[in-house]
Amino acid sequence: MDRLGERLKELRNRKGLSQEQLAEDSGLSLRTIQRIEKNETFPRGDTLKKLAIVLGTSPDEIIDWKIEKDQNYLTLMSLSSFGFLLFPILGIIIPLTMWVYKKEKIEGVNKLGKSILNFQISWTLLLFLCYAFLGVIFLVLILTDISTSWTVLIWQSWIPITLVFYVYNIILVMKNTIKIRQEKSIRFKPSFNILK
Repeated sequence: MDRLGERLKELRNRKGLSQEQLAEDSGLSLRTIQRIEKNETFPRGDTLKKLAIVLGTSPDEIIDWKIEKDQNYLTLMSLSSFGFLLFPILGIIIPLTMWVYKKEKIEGVNKLGKSILNFQISWTLLLFLCYAFLGVIFLVLILTDISTSWTVLIWQSWIPITLVFYVYNIILVMKNTIKIRQEKSIRFKPSFNILK
């Protein structure tokens, strides 16, 4: 029950409604909406039905919403970032899907999802920037007719650089997955703080 206000706010935000819009659409006062979201009052009967209709849910879902604990889901979510092995963007898309689906239903998913996504987005950007940089140098060397050995050296550096990036990502995912199983704090670093 103490999460009811948080749940109402989450459902309202998911629908893209302000407190004023929710009040207007439900026929309730703005003060009532504010008090429910601050857990100062508990909606009953008609109030709960009106809120459920506007939010497109059931009264039971509003009241009975609970965050459960599921270490297996957290572990699976961490391992899902191995999608980058097939294609770098999959290391973002798969965890993103899992994060969006369960971020407010399972304890720890929101924090873990943001950490994974911040790291995988940063990793992917750095990988592509590195490739772009090597590509530009390679083109400049070809266009300026500089020694073929430099061109070959730049071309051959793609494989070791790719291996370093991939091995680091694999090690970090495995290390953090083990920490999740042991219920220890995780660190997906370095990463840009894209999702806060």
